[in-house]
Amino acid sequence: MNAAITPSVALIEPEHEVARRPSFKSRALHNRTFMAGAVMITTIVALVLLAPVIGRYSPVGQDLLHTLSGPSALHWLGTDELGRDTWSRLLYGGRTDLQVGVLAVIFPFCFGVFIGTVCGYFGGRLDSTVMRIVDVVLAFPFYVLIIALVFFVGVGTHGIYIAFALTDWVVYARMTRSGTMVARTLDWVAAAEGGGLSRARVLWRHILPNTVTQAIVYSMSDIVIVILAVVTLGYLGLGIQPPAPDWGSMITDGQNFLQTDQWMAIMPGVAVVFTGIALSLLGDGLADILRPE
Repeated sequence: MNAAITPSVALIEPEHEVARRPSFKSRALHNRTFMAGAVMITTIVALVLLAPVIGRYSPVGQDLLHTLSGPSALHWLGTDELGRDTWSRLLYGGRTDLQVGVLAVIFPFCFGVFIGTVCGYFGGRLDSTVMRIVDVVLAFPFYVLIIALVFFVGVGTHGIYIAFALTDWVVYARMTRSGTMVARTLDWVAAAEGGGLSRARVLWRHILPNTVTQAIVYSMSDIVIVILAVVTLGYLGLGIQPPAPDWGSMITDGQNFLQTDQWMAIMPGVAVVFTGIALSLLGDGLADILRPE
C-alpha cells in the first residue's frame, strides 16, 4: 500500500524581534531634560531676535533727564546712569553674546573634530605632534590663557574669535581622538576595511558619525563657557567695546550702584544664569538622545 506522503512545512518563528529604535524626534519629545532646555533656549533666541520690535528704545540712546530711574511703564527695567533703557540693552546684549558664543565655537568644533579623528585613526608622527600641542595648551589655565590672548591680539569680537580659535579646538581634538581610537578596534570597522572599502571612506562614513556625537553634546556646554568668557572679558573691559551693549559690561556698570539700583547688575546676571541653565539642559538631553544603544 502506497502511503501518500504529505510534506510538512515547519514555520519557524523567531524567539524575539529586534525592537526598532524610536526616531530622533520621538526620543526628543519624550526627553524632559531636552525639551526643557529647548523651550528655554528658544525663548531666549526669540527675545533677542525680536529686540528691534520689543526693545522699545535704542540700546545706546541716552536720556539724561531720566537717569537711574526704576522700573516703570516707560522703562520696564528702568534706566542706567546714562538714561539708557535697561530692557533694550538686555535684549541687544543677549543678541551680541549669543552670536559671539555660537560663532566662536564653530571653528574649534570643526577643526578639532577633523584633526582628532585623523590622529586617532592613522596615529603615527602626526598624532604625536598634535597631542604634544594639546598637552601644552591644556597645561595653562583656560581663562588666564584667553585673557592673555585677547589682550595680545586686540580687544573686541575679533580678539575673542582668534583666542578661542587658537585654544578651544584642543578639547574637541582630544575627545574625538579617544572615541576614534576605540572605534577603530571594533569588529565592524575591521569588516569594512576587509570588505575593500578605502580607509578614507571607513573614516568619514563609518567612524566619524559614531564619534562626533560626543563633540556635539559638548559644544552646548562650550557655548556656555564662551558666553561666560565674553561676560568676564566685558567685565574686565576686554570684551565687547562700548557703546555696544553686552551683559558683561552691563554687570560692570551696575556694580557701582548695587546699594541703590541693584537691578542694573542683577538682570544681566540673571540672563547669563538662565542662558547657562538652558544650554546645559539642552546638552544633557542631547547626550541621552544621541547615546547609542
